[in-house]
Amino acid sequence: MAEVRYYDIRCVRGEVTLVDIDNGVVESAGTSFFNKAVIRVLGSNGWGILTRDHVDIDSKRELNSLVEAASRLAAVTQDRLGLADAPRGVLPVPPLGEDPRDIDLEEKTRLLAGIEGAARVLGVGNTRARYTEGIDSVRFLDSSGNEYAYEAVRSGFSVIAIASKNGVMQMGSERDHITTGFNLRGKHDLGRKAGEVAVSLLDAKLAKGGTKRAVLDPELAGVFTHEAVGHASEGDLVREGASVLGGKIGERIGCEGLVIVDDPTLHEFGFIPVDAEGVAVQRTEIIRDGILSSYLHNRETLAAVGNGIPGHARAEHGAPPIVRMSNTFIENGDAAYDEILAECKDGILLIGSRGGQVDPGRGVFQFNAEYGYLVEGGETTDMVRDVSLSGEILSTLHNIVLVGNDRKMSPGYCGKGGQSVPVSDGAPHLLLENATIGGRGE
Repeated sequence: MAEVRYYDIRCVRGEVTLVDIDNGVVESAGTSFFNKAVIRVLGSNGWGILTRDHVDIDSKRELNSLVEAASRLAAVTQDRLGLADAPRGVLPVPPLGEDPRDIDLEEKTRLLAGIEGAARVLGVGNTRARYTEGIDSVRFLDSSGNEYAYEAVRSGFSVIAIASKNGVMQMGSERDHITTGFNLRGKHDLGRKAGEVAVSLLDAKLAKGGTKRAVLDPELAGVFTHEAVGHASEGDLVREGASVLGGKIGERIGCEGLVIVDDPTLHEFGFIPVDAEGVAVQRTEIIRDGILSSYLHNRETLAAVGNGIPGHARAEHGAPPIVRMSNTFIENGDAAYDEILAECKDGILLIGSRGGQVDPGRGVFQFNAEYGYLVEGGETTDMVRDVSLSGEILSTLHNIVLVGNDRKMSPGYCGKGGQSVPVSDGAPHLLLENATIGGRGE
């Protein structure tokens, strides 16, 4: 056998349930099952990685055969990689509320249909709802004797409503995901809100672009935190020279009092009891009092880059671990929402997110808000649509004037390297000065 400095194997078996309802019609409803394993061997230089279905992790013969096969792949690598030492430990998984496995597919479909139907308010022409449920049973062991097992149960839904009038089409959307069981009951209000927002946007004004003061709601501020700061702090991007934060540890990159955190231990949608390399997870402060204090790392990137702690390796089932976020957010400040609006004076309030783009290497971003309100004399007035926020990551962090005291987390999924994992992001309301607002109004 070729040289083996280290190996690990991560097996995940489980099931995925999906329900799709489009305009009152159930397009699909079903459950699929999987059983996948990833075997990694660190040879004299780099990794040899195999993926397999239905591996018996308790069979020494099968494990030895897989390690030998992966070691042959590792033997042909050229760049010598190192692994940083890492703490062990597994957090308890939060108790389930209602176990979705105790609810039949017909009942799940009925409940989702109720949410989708609630979005069909007067003026809405199209609706769609989707329910996703994942049960993951994870087992891990490595050559150092580290071993763990846990089960994760997640469920959630999204609902979209589209309204149209005089050739104008607008959309409202809502979502809710949890990591502690089943969450379809009592959620008709979210469906109704999606429909009402879509209808309201038909009569909203077109936002005017320009540089002005802007208040970001917790959802949009959370998207900025995740996309613009979180990704730029990931150790693999720093190592590749693809992050504007590279080489800036210890430098002031934001306003005083600003604290940005990634915390896998929080019982939010991005919670993990242990990372995908068997490393204990803990709160990591990326920015403390406006100063860049840490990157996010797995064992490999910590060895290569330094400045941080491991515990941020995550993986889809059947895929090798890479550096990922979990629950990423701006910590609360001490400003009340009314104080933030009063200080804004004349500007704009941006609400929700409809995606956008970020280049962590160049340090620039552009995000589309779901909608907004003009702020005049410290009070919200007219609703506006087709509004966006763009700018440079570092200058935007310096342009935060006030940090609210009302942090809220939003769940979702983050894609990177062809893998999608559950995350949450959030923030309190923020007040920005010199914000670059995009709009189509005159």
